[in-house]
Amino acid sequence: MASKAPAHVLSDPVQLDALTKRLKRAHGQLGAVVRMLEEGRSCEEIVNQMAAVGKAVNTAAFTLIAANLKECIEDDKSNAPAVTEKLQKLFLSLA
Repeated sequence: MASKAPAHVLSDPVQLDALTKRLKRAHGQLGAVVRMLEEGRSCEEIVNQMAAVGKAVNTAAFTLIAANLKECIEDDKSNAPAVTEKLQKLFLSLA
């Protein structure tokens, strides 16, 4: 059985706070999309709002990966290949 790379939990409170705020804002934007659909708003307005939600979520994901990478590089270099592989997979999952 192959060993899994150790899981890393983001510990930077500043980054955690920024990510939480960004995702709460995206959550609100997504709620607005639902309301717009229910109100019969134009497709153009809805798609623009959905694009904003998507960008906010993707930015949060990239920020999380970048912060995770920074912490991994600073903390423990002994599992660098496993960390590199895991982060590559995370980046590619957003492509």
